[in-house]
Order: sequence, then C-alpha cells, then structure tokens
Amino acid sequence: MKTVDEHISDILESVGVLPARRLPLAAAHGCALATDVRATIALPGFDNSAMDGYAVRAADVEQASPESPVLLPVTGEIAAGAALPDLVAPGTAVRIMTGAPFPPGADTVIQLEWTDGGTETVAVHRAARRGLHIRRAGEDVTPGSLVLPAGSVLGSTQIGLLAAINVARPPVRPRPRVAVLSTGSELVAVGNAVGPGQIVDSNSHAVAAAAREAGCEVRRLTGVPDDPAQFEAALRAILPEVDAVVTTGGVSVGAHDVVKEVLAATGEVRFERIAMQPGQPQGFGVIDGVAVFTLPGNPVSALVSFELFVRPALRRMRGLTGPDRPRPVVTVAERLTSPPAKRSFLRVLVGRGADGGLVAQSAGGQGSHHLSAAAGANALLVVPEDVTVVEPGDQLTAILLAADPADELLAGPVVDAVPAGAVAPLEANV
Repeated sequence: MKTVDEHISDILESVGVLPARRLPLAAAHGCALATDVRATIALPGFDNSAMDGYAVRAADVEQASPESPVLLPVTGEIAAGAALPDLVAPGTAVRIMTGAPFPPGADTVIQLEWTDGGTETVAVHRAARRGLHIRRAGEDVTPGSLVLPAGSVLGSTQIGLLAAINVARPPVRPRPRVAVLSTGSELVAVGNAVGPGQIVDSNSHAVAAAAREAGCEVRRLTGVPDDPAQFEAALRAILPEVDAVVTTGGVSVGAHDVVKEVLAATGEVRFERIAMQPGQPQGFGVIDGVAVFTLPGNPVSALVSFELFVRPALRRMRGLTGPDRPRPVVTVAERLTSPPAKRSFLRVLVGRGADGGLVAQSAGGQGSHHLSAAAGANALLVVPEDVTVVEPGDQLTAILLAADPADELLAGPVVDAVPAGAVAPLEANV
C-alpha cells in the first residue's frame, strides 16, 4: 500500500497555484495577495487632529493650570473634510475636530476635556507640549513603501489598509471553486422521508462545509445515482466551471462503485489503497486541468481524507504556504489500539491536564461510521504505522481541528479541579 506521505506528496506535485486575479475588496476578503502591494499615497495624507479640541500654540498655554486657566479667543472652527485651513495667529485658538486638517501657525491640540468648551473664548486648564495629538502626514505609510507582501491573507485589517491607500482591486489568488458530489442510489436529501435501505445524504453537506472552511466557493451536487452514464454526465457538466471536484463514495471494490468505474476508464484518475485508517481507498487525478479527489463513502473516512489530502491541495491553490493546523505533541490519557502497518488518525478531545500539559483522550467510537464521536472531537491523534498499542502517558502528535486555529488554543490557562490524566476541553480555556 501507498503511504500517507507519498499520497499527499503526489497530490501537491499535481496541483498548482491558481492564476492571479484582481478582485473587488469584498471578494478579495480571505484571499492571499499574489504580488507585493506598495503605497502610492501617504497615510495619513495630511497633518490632522487626533482629538476633538483646539489648535493652539504650545507657548500660549504653557502657564495654564486648573487654578489659573489661560483664556484664548476662538477665531474659527475646522471640521473633518474641510479645505486647507487658515493660519492660526499667536494668542488665539481654533476649534478642531478629530480628523480635520491641522492648521498652519498652531503646533499642538488641546483636547476638549482640558478646557471649558468655549466657542467664543476658551479657558485652557492644562499646558500641552508641542506636537500633542497631531497625526503627521505619512507617519503610518509613505508613498512607495511596502504595505503588504505577497502571500498575505486579507483579513479585516488588511482590507481596511488596502482601502485606506485607495486600492480597489488588489491582485489575489482567488478562492478555489469546488464541486462536491455524493453518489449513491440509496441517498435521500436532508428533510425527506427515509425509506427502507435508504440513508440521508450527510457527506455532501459535511464535505461542502469543510471546503468552505478551507476558504473555497462551493457547489454541492446531489441526486447522482449509481449509474455510470449519469455520474459521468454530471461530472463533465461541472468540470468547466470549477477548479476541483470532490466525490464521496463509489471508490472501493463493490459492484456498484461507479466513481471508480467511470474515472478509472479515463486513465487520468488513479485509485490506490493508502496505509491509513480510516480512509484506505483513495483516488486522485487531474481531468481537463481540474483536480479530482475521490474519497471513501463512510462519513468519518470522507472527512479525515478531506483533512489530510484535499485541504492541503486547496491551500496550495490559494497560494498559502504558512502553517495551517497546529500539530502539538500531546500526552495520551488512556490505552488505545491501532492496526499494524497503518497510520491511524483517532478522533480525540485535546485539552489541558492538571499539570498544564496537553492531554488527549478518545472522543468515542473510532469506527469510520461513528460521526457523533467525530463531531465531539477537536483533534486527530496521529498513531504511526509501527505502533499498535498506545499506553497512557505515551506522547504523540495531534492535529488540532479548530475551524480557525490560533496560538491562544495552546496558551490558555490550566483548568483547575481537573485530576491528573483527565482532560478539559480547549474551548474552556479560550
């Protein structure tokens, strides 16, 4: 059998980064920059006030105190968006609002709270140093400076920065377009009556959600029966519209495994047995430039296979190169078993023990159909091929499955009142 590492390596060698596109900011949210972005304007674009208050000369208020306020005539007002203001004469003050252009002649801003708020004459109760509460032009970004390097993922702050420097359509790697197909004449749609021998189609919903969590645009195709002609027609119809296709079911050795029957005949999709549990039967290939992943039909097998093989490929398409899922070393809390010569991915709950270390315990049944146990897990415990028994206290790598993993998950406080060897959910520490 092929190893897990060999299979993912072959997939990543066959998958390329999607061509760059210039997208509107809303559509670019969550995408990675394809090139460096440099500023063409300064931030701020002009000197402006950081506070509501009064623009004055510091020398005119250097003797101000609550006991002996300095009185200054107010000669005008400057609001945000105003044109270039007039000169502030010595011994006077001008009311100024946050974001308003700072006037020549003045050299500091007295915040409103340090005054009586006067509109004709203002009493200043505190002295202020020169330059207080003034945002200088270009102090954040200067023209020509590198604002965001290629590969940066555009979150809310990055989108805000691009908007501030007037970039309306940044060059990004677009979200992969993914089609999800669940095959099987026994499948019925969620919400419909379930007859004898029928099961609800959960795989297409689960895999589609996993693809969305991986940052993709997803189309979920349903109602594809175990008929070779109908499956091939559905596949060929969707190929021109997507960057990847993910199927579940029909890849083993059964008489009605139409996915394998149709795709193997193309000569472009290779079906293999991978030395892993769950998820041994796998298929992958590229048809008309579209990556095609064929995953097992058991629900947990499909989700684990997506995590290990499809998610990294989709990240490659998105141009993402940094770390994805955290993979800490954890201490196992109970005796677990694994089949020989296979790498197991056990569904576990990882949290903090009484000593502050990360501890893993089984989330429940480990069968490839035990979806409820998988739903209660927050990690996959990786058991190497040469290990068949894991004893309490053994240390292994775990793959954390948080939808948006962050270092905080690994840095939370120790949960009190948890006995040694027990586990508390990581969510309790966030």
